[in-house]
Amino acid sequence: MMLIARFADRGLRMQIALVFGTLVVMLSVLLSLAFGELFKRRLQRDAGESLQMVAENAGKLLANGLLERSREAEVLASAEVIWTQGLEAPEAQHLLARSQATRPSNLWIGVADAQGVVRSATNGMLVGQSVSERPWFKAGIKEVHVGDVHPAKLLEKLLPPLASGEPYRFVDFAAPIRLGPTTVGVLGIHGSWEWTREVLESLTPPRSDESSLELFIFDREGEMILAPSGQTAALQAAGQRLPEGLHINNNRDGGRIDTAVVRWQDQQRYLTAATQLQPRNAPSDLGWLIVARQPVELAFAEANRTVRMTLAMGLIAALLASALAWMAARRLSEDLDALANAASAVEAGKPGADIPAVYSNREVTKLSVALGRMTHRLLAAREAMEEKVRLRTLELEAANRALDLQARTDALTGLLNRRGFETQMAFGLAMARRSGRPLSLITVDVDHFKRVNDTYGHEAGDEVLRRLARTLEERLRGSDVIARLGGEEFVVLLPDTDLAGAQAIAQAVVQAMADQQDPVVGSITVSAGVASMRGLQDNGTDILRRGDAALYEAKGQGRNRVCVEA
Repeated sequence: MMLIARFADRGLRMQIALVFGTLVVMLSVLLSLAFGELFKRRLQRDAGESLQMVAENAGKLLANGLLERSREAEVLASAEVIWTQGLEAPEAQHLLARSQATRPSNLWIGVADAQGVVRSATNGMLVGQSVSERPWFKAGIKEVHVGDVHPAKLLEKLLPPLASGEPYRFVDFAAPIRLGPTTVGVLGIHGSWEWTREVLESLTPPRSDESSLELFIFDREGEMILAPSGQTAALQAAGQRLPEGLHINNNRDGGRIDTAVVRWQDQQRYLTAATQLQPRNAPSDLGWLIVARQPVELAFAEANRTVRMTLAMGLIAALLASALAWMAARRLSEDLDALANAASAVEAGKPGADIPAVYSNREVTKLSVALGRMTHRLLAAREAMEEKVRLRTLELEAANRALDLQARTDALTGLLNRRGFETQMAFGLAMARRSGRPLSLITVDVDHFKRVNDTYGHEAGDEVLRRLARTLEERLRGSDVIARLGGEEFVVLLPDTDLAGAQAIAQAVVQAMADQQDPVVGSITVSAGVASMRGLQDNGTDILRRGDAALYEAKGQGRNRVCVEA
């Protein structure tokens, strides 16, 4: 009652200023909080989507890596032309050494006979020892096998220590070696676990130190098997497991955002996204979980700044409106009602809602204009923020396209790599089956390439490979597909070309290389194998295998020649 009495003692201008000023401040704060909360939720959702995309991209790269390595083991094991000469033959040892040179992360590649005794291996490691009790041998004797990550056993003492000081850990790939219906041995590959760390680091944003974005891998039981920045051993010792409260995205949820704010073992809260590794084939279904996390205060920093900025703008506008209220006149209640209704419509987000300009008097007109400008600034701030989000989305899409192009192109020669060639091979086969026209393939390999590297150095060897790539591009048609499969091995896909035509083209390429003189190496020769599609059921793997077999036949006949599939 005392407050009411004191209010009644005030003059009309004071009463209007107090009432109108209070309403404007409340309205401004309400609008600021409403828009700020809207912006905050949008930014938080975008942060979750970005984090989820990083985790899913990492899962795709890891799945592709496991598929490529399991196929590598299968392709090596299916080289019957090598294994018919014996598991201990020099050709077998050369094949293993060349495969390791192509992919240095394969720290050990070996061949064990059917009794589990190692007969050939890179660098001679474990030759003569029994691996019959190793899981990769037991599984690989039956079918293609991909083993989960495990510590080194027999190889720990034979390999130099890692620079990080951590123990060696491997992912095993194995495949049976069969000659006809008889399984004569198992080809095993011990891939270094470090390649997984390299995949994750390749996806870490350049400003990761500032954003603190981190990627982890957990196995199907929730045990952590990889942490960033060499933290694996420390976090495992601290008992870090898959955090509770996560929804694992298995890529079947129709676009749902699978992020959550959860507390990790260090008692800190992180914005966390998790995705299930989607295997590209049955052997590589290891059940890994890829988890991306970012501290909440960093993940939502921009959203919090937006809320504070919006609130500050609202308060400034409210102060301006309160000052104008001192000059209010009669009929102000009608204008207040109109302004309040308009503000409620703006807050509700109704289409076309805006603060109207009222003209009962000069003071009220100024107030309505000020409120209208405040609303326009808030809407402009929202539009600017949405534009910023759109630009960031476009940048991320461009980065993904660049990553996909890099994954399909050989960096040394600019030709397609194995992954890019497989796509073109599938397309070429489909067109050949549909049109009924022939399709042929040439595999090309530089003769004595290891001797070039050993004698003249790898730079000279790289120049030889680029020279061969240029020769192939000059000699072939624009419709032909040229790729470097790895090391010194190239492949050419020839649409609308039968076996005889492909043989003539291959002979021209071999002769063109023999006629050239490298200023450093001198004369360089190549060998080539030719294969052609035999029927509608023939597939790319079979054609490539026959081409490789013809290539090895050319090598065996003395090199610098062309051989055609038998």
